[in-house]
Amino acid sequence: MKDLEIDSRRERSRLLFFRQSQEGGISRDQDKAKTTRQAMETGARALTSDPQSALVQARRIIGFDPTSVDGHRLLALAYRKLGQIAHADEADRAAIAVSSQHRQLADAARLLRAGRFEETEVRLRAHLREDPIDAGALRMLAEVAGHFGYLPDAEKTLRRALQIAPGYVEARVDLAKLVYRQNRMDETFGLLAQVLEQAPDHLMALAFKAATLVTLRRLEEADAVFRQMLRAHPRDGRGWMNYAHLLKTRGQIDDAIRAYRRSVEVEPSRGIAWWGLANLKSVTLDADDIAAMRAALALADEDEDRVHIEFALGKALGDQRAYAESFEHYREGNRLRLAGAPHDPDKLSAEVDRVIDTLSSPFLALRSGRGDPATDPIFIVSMPRSGSTLIEQILASHSMIEGTEELYDLERIALDLAPGGPAGSYLNGLSDRTATQLRDLGRHYIESTRRHRRTDRPFFTDKMPSNWVFTGLIHLILPNAKIVDVRRHPMACGFANFAQHYNWGINFAYDLTHIGRFYRDYVRQMAHFDQVSPGLVHRVIHEELVGNLEGEVRRLLDYLGLPFEEGCLRFHETDRAVHTPSSEQVRQPVNRRGFDTWRNYEPWLGPLKESLGEVLENYGARARD
Repeated sequence: MKDLEIDSRRERSRLLFFRQSQEGGISRDQDKAKTTRQAMETGARALTSDPQSALVQARRIIGFDPTSVDGHRLLALAYRKLGQIAHADEADRAAIAVSSQHRQLADAARLLRAGRFEETEVRLRAHLREDPIDAGALRMLAEVAGHFGYLPDAEKTLRRALQIAPGYVEARVDLAKLVYRQNRMDETFGLLAQVLEQAPDHLMALAFKAATLVTLRRLEEADAVFRQMLRAHPRDGRGWMNYAHLLKTRGQIDDAIRAYRRSVEVEPSRGIAWWGLANLKSVTLDADDIAAMRAALALADEDEDRVHIEFALGKALGDQRAYAESFEHYREGNRLRLAGAPHDPDKLSAEVDRVIDTLSSPFLALRSGRGDPATDPIFIVSMPRSGSTLIEQILASHSMIEGTEELYDLERIALDLAPGGPAGSYLNGLSDRTATQLRDLGRHYIESTRRHRRTDRPFFTDKMPSNWVFTGLIHLILPNAKIVDVRRHPMACGFANFAQHYNWGINFAYDLTHIGRFYRDYVRQMAHFDQVSPGLVHRVIHEELVGNLEGEVRRLLDYLGLPFEEGCLRFHETDRAVHTPSSEQVRQPVNRRGFDTWRNYEPWLGPLKESLGEVLENYGARARD
């Protein structure tokens, strides 16, 4: 994407003539046009020596024509020269608002909302050739650049918009988001502070600040920002919904319920809020809720809202034992989601084939012990909805283990080994790696994960379920790391995935056959490592853990080389934030709730059962540990 080159002299000259085109919204009355043009010229010349006179001329122009973009810009410059910053900012906003009605810019905005970025860029550049100091157009162009990943260009363009209109707070929030994407956290908060100093209750700035604090796990600070935002914007349904997510994470379930209900009260069609409420295990939605969701579904005009409401209705009707109707809503929600997040099960099968062919026993033996010797990481791998959050909570209740949740650092390392390639391409970069290079990769993982650690405990968990794909990579770059593989009955696990709406990244979960094949490939790959590297992986069967908690916990801690602690059996008393759908369950003593839910839906689960094949019987095979 080409940089914008805007000559400052050209910018000044923009104030020395009057745009007479019909698109500019100016009257074609010749006398008025002449008078306005003269006022622009007089005002522009007076800016430096007599800004008060420029102010008078700007007001005169706007009096003639409130839709004069140049009139509002002249007014902003005059106010700024006079030190009346609040008035200058207001005039800048007026200029941006008036310009947004320009036909070419309005078309660009429509295309941008539709996600047609290349067409948007064409319209914006045409507009900026006519009006190179349009801050609103520059802001949209920066969004296009950011979409295509041209972050330096996007940043330069936003800074240009803010140079033209320093009070353009929306552009400043966009700049904060952009530097956040580049991991410049201090600058992110500095930009947001500037916005909130100017506009303390600015919704977009407060919402982004709260979201950023949540991402950084600064949850108490995030809570305070949410409360400030909702005091100022009590009818912001999205804000109530996101606050409810935070409250759930912190274990404040009653408060979360109230926040979710407040969200759907002010915005009945907000599907994510309905799903958030339905997904709380302690909530049973009643007939009134179901009626409200049906009405919301009929009115929803976005597939995103429809998807969430379908899943919420599936859960609510299941709680009412209307299983056939419940399943139909789950089916429809999954159909809608799969349409926007396609999954090809053959690709994963091929990747597992490559792992088995490449990471053979001789291959691993030849590179044994070459990685970083760190013993810190405990990787918890599994299918989603298998009980991995419970294992993490148990381990985080041990005095020597810190629970750091789902980390993406290992996946980033794998992607860096084969930039631009498909998921399994990291294998291509392993065979020729020297001992030093493998050690460097392991050290990079240890260093990059330090930002997630808040204590001095010697061990930490990485509970990213999909890291099972990278079992071989873990072993090569971190040979002393521990890997805990958590399994759940495949029918129970499969249906739980089908009934669980994921926001992104788990595309296999939206089709019963895809779920079964994914489970089968997962078991197949882990069985390979049991064979070529016995004892590498420790397996926990969820049903056995629930049936014999102490015995299974002792076995797990023996594998980790750690002493048994009673606190691990009282995991539900451990006070920590939990960011997964299982956050409620791990705050309760172990129980069998949900074990047999899938049986209520068994008449419709044939595709899952068929695709699982022999794994249905042997999913719980133990690794030799």
